[in-house]
Amino acid sequence: MSSIHIPRLDLENYIHGSVEQRKQFSDDIGKAFNETGFVTITNHGLSKQLIDQLYEQVKALFALPEDVKMKYEIPGLAGQRGYTGKGKETAKGFTVPDLKEFWQIGQTITGDDINIDDFPENIQVTELPDFNSITREVYQKLEAAGTILLRAIAVYLGLPEDYFDDKVHNGNSILRTLHYFPISDPDALPADAVRAGAHEDINLITLLIGASADGLEVLTRDGDWFPVKAHGEDVVVNVGDMLQRFTNNKLKSTTHRVVNPPREEMGRSRYSVPFFLHPKSDMSLASLPSCIDAGHPKLYSDMTAGEYLDERLREIGLKK
Repeated sequence: MSSIHIPRLDLENYIHGSVEQRKQFSDDIGKAFNETGFVTITNHGLSKQLIDQLYEQVKALFALPEDVKMKYEIPGLAGQRGYTGKGKETAKGFTVPDLKEFWQIGQTITGDDINIDDFPENIQVTELPDFNSITREVYQKLEAAGTILLRAIAVYLGLPEDYFDDKVHNGNSILRTLHYFPISDPDALPADAVRAGAHEDINLITLLIGASADGLEVLTRDGDWFPVKAHGEDVVVNVGDMLQRFTNNKLKSTTHRVVNPPREEMGRSRYSVPFFLHPKSDMSLASLPSCIDAGHPKLYSDMTAGEYLDERLREIGLKK
């Protein structure tokens, strides 16, 4: 069994560190994203209290009766806001849907650099007012942390530090609260049914706030699956396909999955909360010229982030 090194980085070293510490952070995250596509981050701006409150609200949301949850599943939004029920999302290349249900929160537009009509309104849970306020706070804090991480990545790529700032401000980012629901009869499942089939994320980077149980695994270059475990309240950060396209595979969008627990634990729920950091739809994902040379020919056609998102939502069954 092969293993991979997933470094643990302190975001404070980039925000308030010396010139040397900032450069080291940028080099470290760039090297990790070049080799494995994953890091864990500490001092990311979310307190343990806020994370505990978040998971308390997430558990309360998915404990609501099915008919209450279903009233928040809005046709025509491709799952981008509100509730998405069981059996709706299938990993690319799979035929059996993932064993999960989820809720998605999108951007709250500030300023006037984008038309607010281009974004669906967020769905408010009337039964759980604290869910609405806490998830919005978490969204804003993760967006801020993600923007700083993208600055370090920009420096690693030889771009101006603020290259991504105006592209992710008012971007199409999503906070997803996930419930991998209990399975009372594992024998009744299709043979290849899993909590989340092997996939790569669509966006620039993903920030994952822990999880209530193990199960996240990444695919190593040797073709083995390696479990990813965060320390306490650390955030796990990985590269998405948009950043991989933009860097012509210099930064790796690593395949990952969420496996089923041991049979005796299938009756327990698992919760997790990833934040998918997206740019505005009009950002070009054309590969950087600096990432293309004789040894690394251009791999991808030019397209915008919006075009790519549309393509991928159709592939995973959320958009028809």
